Amino acid sequence: MRGWIKALVLFSLWLLAAPHSTSGQTTDPETPTGQVVLLDIDGAIGPSTTDYLRRGFAVARDRKASVIVLRIDTPGGLQTAMRDIISDILASDIPVIGFVGPSGARAASAGTYILYASHFAAMAPGTHLGAATPVSIGGAPRPQGRDGKKAEPEVGPREKSVNDAVAYIQSLAALRKRNADWAERAVREAATLTSANALKLGVIEAVSPNVGDLLKQADGRTVETTGGARELRTAGLTVEAVEPNWRERVLAVLTNPSIAYVLLLIGIYAIILEMLTPGTIGPGIFGAIALLTGAYALNLLPINYAGAALLLLGIGLMLAEALLPSFGLLGAGGIAAFALGSFLLVEGDVPGFTLSWPLVALATAASVAFLVIAVRVAWRARQRPVTTGNPSLIGHIGHVVDWGGDQGRIHIQGEHWQARAEQPLSAGQAVRVIAREGLILLVEPEAPLPQAQ
Repeated sequence: MRGWIKALVLFSLWLLAAPHSTSGQTTDPETPTGQVVLLDIDGAIGPSTTDYLRRGFAVARDRKASVIVLRIDTPGGLQTAMRDIISDILASDIPVIGFVGPSGARAASAGTYILYASHFAAMAPGTHLGAATPVSIGGAPRPQGRDGKKAEPEVGPREKSVNDAVAYIQSLAALRKRNADWAERAVREAATLTSANALKLGVIEAVSPNVGDLLKQADGRTVETTGGARELRTAGLTVEAVEPNWRERVLAVLTNPSIAYVLLLIGIYAIILEMLTPGTIGPGIFGAIALLTGAYALNLLPINYAGAALLLLGIGLMLAEALLPSFGLLGAGGIAAFALGSFLLVEGDVPGFTLSWPLVALATAASVAFLVIAVRVAWRARQRPVTTGNPSLIGHIGHVVDWGGDQGRIHIQGEHWQARAEQPLSAGQAVRVIAREGLILLVEPEAPLPQAQ
């Protein structure tokens, strides 16, 4: 009995000790733990990019990943989306490695800010970064003074935007201990750097041909996160890529200004078609869906409301020309307002978020064609004989159904009418309507009665 008790006690002690032993093995700093979550910033940065990266960061937290790698290849994007992404990076307790790759990739404009915000920055050979001037503010030259030298103008919207961008990227450079002077040049002068020069100037920490080599070079480096100093243990870790889901892919398509613009026009014209042909239902439903989808997409983009108002005014004037012909005055004004509103619809010149000029020209031409067709249809309708009311009856021929004395019934245009004449008529005789008194038609014989044989 004592032997059993002793064995049970020893077994219990072993169970209590086992978890501590296992825990000690998993926290051994020499043994890599977790995994690497790879996220791709590919193309223009917009609302869909923000949603995708936020989901990727959440996946990394759920998987207890050791590090997040942002593989960057972008011409830039919307400032609001860029700042949201940087806020997520700065708030991350998981180290974020920014990697401009593969070879041939670039981190222009917004991509440069994101790379500066990353805990560890690297580039592949044959890549470049920079040109971080806020493009939406334009590049108007400074006015000339009387002596020919550039005068110092008052600080306007352009200078304020540039100064704000400089302060923002310099704060990121100070946080990550990177070259702040070149960061200012990238904003003020749209300066660019190759990967080799970026390493020499202290803009990045490594040049690596691929993610695998990058993880080897990052191994052992110490970075500062919201959770404190973290030593990267990345050598030999498994890389798991997180792909955009269907919602993020659809959002990326919808937030293309050209797609949103086309959806908006399709929706408007489909609803106009439903109004011109009541009861068809289909165009109205399809138009409402397209219009709401296009409006939602445009709401996520930097829209000029004056441009949107001009666009709608142009469509309204062209529709008015179709319904109330004004010898082309309303139509010409509508075409001009439509074209101007289309060009002004999307503000700025952000890469990947501009309307295509050929598309605007095509849409304007299609609207002109719609106007011409609508005017022709309206003109033909005005020239067509009236088919309802008194004009549709007077002068037309019917046949007597039955008759007695000076009145009876006639059949005309598929209907039976009460009729009266100044002379007797017989069944089957052709008569012409000469007038109408309420619900009674006044008729006269169309041809003389046939002579009896």
